[in-house]
Amino acid sequence: MNALGRSNPGPFASADLPFDSQGRIYHLQLKPEELAENILIAGDPGRVAWIADTFFDSVDIAREHRGLKTITGTVSKVSDDLTLNAPLRVSAVTSGMGTSSLEIVLQELSILNEIDFSSRSRKASFNPLNIIRVGTSGALQSDTRLGTPIITTYSIGIEHSSTFLDIPFADKICEELEEEFTELIQSTEANTRYRSKIYPIVSRSTPEVVKGLKKAAATIGLEVACGLTLSNSGFFANQGRDIARVAPVFRDFDLLAAEFRSKAVSERIENMEMEASFLNQLCFGLGYRSGAICVGISNRRDNSFAPDYQEKLHKTTAAAILALSELRSLS
Repeated sequence: MNALGRSNPGPFASADLPFDSQGRIYHLQLKPEELAENILIAGDPGRVAWIADTFFDSVDIAREHRGLKTITGTVSKVSDDLTLNAPLRVSAVTSGMGTSSLEIVLQELSILNEIDFSSRSRKASFNPLNIIRVGTSGALQSDTRLGTPIITTYSIGIEHSSTFLDIPFADKICEELEEEFTELIQSTEANTRYRSKIYPIVSRSTPEVVKGLKKAAATIGLEVACGLTLSNSGFFANQGRDIARVAPVFRDFDLLAAEFRSKAVSERIENMEMEASFLNQLCFGLGYRSGAICVGISNRRDNSFAPDYQEKLHKTTAAAILALSELRSLS
């Protein structure tokens, strides 16, 4: 299974594919059998522990290294009155903050899924991983209620991790969105050294994942918004927060994104976060299924913040688990 037709069979040298002294992948410190095919990605290692404590019936493995926590276990229900059709093996995995950290994590997840560790070569066959990011984000539209979970349809990445992998557009909309947002950036009045170095990489959530998340939200009775997500490689200047004594390349970048309107799609940019673009980009290239659902815990348009968002995050995580349960029928 390879979406782009490149087998890259190996074997791979230890400098390119490092294992620790116990034969585990270097950063996550996992062995292949310790990873489930259904994965929840969270930026915060504390949230990974919370997911396991809240939803897992049993835990097979719990491992943490360099702040990257992975817990694999089994889920049979998401609430007292909502049981899965069959128990689901799930891995909750920390991505860290930003696409640079996620690049390491996601590459290692694919290695765990695809590589025979004894031969350091790619397996002849393997199943696609199902990966959903569950997290928090900043909402950009004033009419999106604070605390609303936002399902990503397309992600616009203002980051460079995606540019090191030769992956084609997922569809025509990705190409058109990329052109439109590039024009928007270049049309700004910013006359700075790096303006021409900042450009978008547009990727798409797997349509089946978006459909599954919508269905799961309806089942739970969770009000959600769907739209474009802007993924930035950083939190402050990258997202329009002008705090440093060094001027940003773009002032009010969040406002620029909020007012963006595309001819390719009717959806607006609903939120900003730091991981979805690379997740969707690499997963498309690998033939995996991916998506993101992130609670809008702040609204950048009216400068509001929701300090108590845990209940919404609970239901959002439940929706992601239900969606993963639906996706296994596609394997």
